[in-house]
Amino acid sequence: MPFKHNAARRRIPKMRFRVTNWSSYEAGLRRRGSLTFWVDEDAIAGWRAAPRTTPGGQPRYSDLAIETALLVRVVFHQPLRQTEGLLGSLLELLGLDLPVPDHTTLSRRSAKLTPILRAALPDGPVHLILDSTGLKVYGAGEWLADKLGARQPRRWRKLHLCVDAASSTIVGAVLTTTEAGDASQVGPLLEQTSGPITTVLADGAYDGEPIYQTIAQRDAGAAVVIPPRATAVSSAMAETAPTQRDRHLQRIAATGRMGWQRETKYGRRAKGETAMARYRGILGGHLHARTLPAQQTEAMIAVTALNRMLDAGRPASVHRRWSAG
Repeated sequence: MPFKHNAARRRIPKMRFRVTNWSSYEAGLRRRGSLTFWVDEDAIAGWRAAPRTTPGGQPRYSDLAIETALLVRVVFHQPLRQTEGLLGSLLELLGLDLPVPDHTTLSRRSAKLTPILRAALPDGPVHLILDSTGLKVYGAGEWLADKLGARQPRRWRKLHLCVDAASSTIVGAVLTTTEAGDASQVGPLLEQTSGPITTVLADGAYDGEPIYQTIAQRDAGAAVVIPPRATAVSSAMAETAPTQRDRHLQRIAATGRMGWQRETKYGRRAKGETAMARYRGILGGHLHARTLPAQQTEAMIAVTALNRMLDAGRPASVHRRWSAG
């Protein structure tokens, strides 16, 4: 076991928090379960598709209607047929004469839908956190493999997120295959954000000078806080014109990694892991769609749902000091 001789000195007590706005936060939690919270007046007003001006068939449902149906499916964990029945009963109870997309239409349109992540950032510079997690492609393959003894490769997708450290809002999301590296998605994630950036935080998987250059192209004044790998070496210009990465290596050599983490407030990166845990805990760690385009749509809609849940009720937590005994 690594560091077993120092185990007694490495114990870190679990941080405890107290929610100070429990009544409003609890009301927000209840609001998340309301159907009218997800099928709102804007969705109903834009339910029917606008008249088509080019040759071809006339669609009955707008992209907003399809996105709303898929949003209900993701939140309430319903198959497409049950989603169709759920929406039909809701519109009937509301007394609305609106057509309900059938499950075939939802499946077909989801592969062509490009939902836009609507996330409101606070005014002024922001602190962004980059992280990724794996999502399993849902199916019965593993059960059949265990039953019949046949071995099949597990199918996974990788969800890359960009999180605002202040509000925990997800401001960028990209779903890729597992072959795509974390570093390759930094540019696409930052392209989904607007406004100045103060700091970009990420774990050691993003370490490398190309990442610093990609972030500098988005915002030249952004500070990059990424722990260099244990094998990292300084650049040739470290003594005369050190880069941000060089300065990180110099401070780690002078104060140690824990001292560097305190100086750079690297602990804020934990909010990225919290966003991943929130996604998997509330919406599940798997994808229902079969094709990659439809899976990308499903992931973007799931991220939109998480942001709406946070907007409905966000806890105001204060740190409770830990005391032994």
